[in-house]
Amino acid sequence: MRSSEEKKIREKLKQKTWNEIKTNDSWAIFKIMSEFVDGYEKLSRIGPCVSVFGSARTKPEDKYYQLAEEISFQLTQQGYGVITGGGPGIMEAGNKGARRGGGVSVGLNIELPFEQHDNPYIDSDKNLEFDYFFVRKVMFVKYAQGFVAMPGGFGTLDELFEAITLIQTKKIGKFPIILVGSEFWKGVIDWIKETLLDKHQNVSEKDLDLFTIVDTAEEVISTINLFYKKNHLRPNF
Repeated sequence: MRSSEEKKIREKLKQKTWNEIKTNDSWAIFKIMSEFVDGYEKLSRIGPCVSVFGSARTKPEDKYYQLAEEISFQLTQQGYGVITGGGPGIMEAGNKGARRGGGVSVGLNIELPFEQHDNPYIDSDKNLEFDYFFVRKVMFVKYAQGFVAMPGGFGTLDELFEAITLIQTKKIGKFPIILVGSEFWKGVIDWIKETLLDKHQNVSEKDLDLFTIVDTAEEVISTINLFYKKNHLRPNF
């Protein structure tokens, strides 16, 4: 395992000629474009959806797996489809709940050396494959009516703060960002309040209003419905 990792590191750091760099980068642009075009074409037809994020390592017996499934089921009963990362764990739970509710079940898969594989609950015509994380993240946000973050790891945090940053900087329109599991998220929120806000003033107090923390499926649904009612908006039904 170590020798394999060292080989990959050496390959990444290997000196290349300017011509090699230019050629590789040029061809990469076409691959990136193709992923954007394919994603836009397929996802523009799916209707209103909520993106559900969380750990790929969460097991079916875990309470958060079961909660993610129930949240996704209830979302379909409100007319929403569900977008996940397409893999196991919380992602599988989200697609499973959408399938159980008879709603749209989308999977945006990423090619990874471990953890990631398709789950069986994605609609066959809505299972997309990506090589680039940044393209995949655009799809998660661009076609979401809401954003549900279940307990997860680095990937979940990356996607969560990406969405918060885009809304904070007004690069995209505001939509509900919901963190599920107050016991899980407490440490992160305390750090944001005590360190980022109070100690260093690196965020403003109103930035804390960009997300909501809940513990039940019913709270997720009411938060999304209240958001659209309060702002006199309608989801893109």
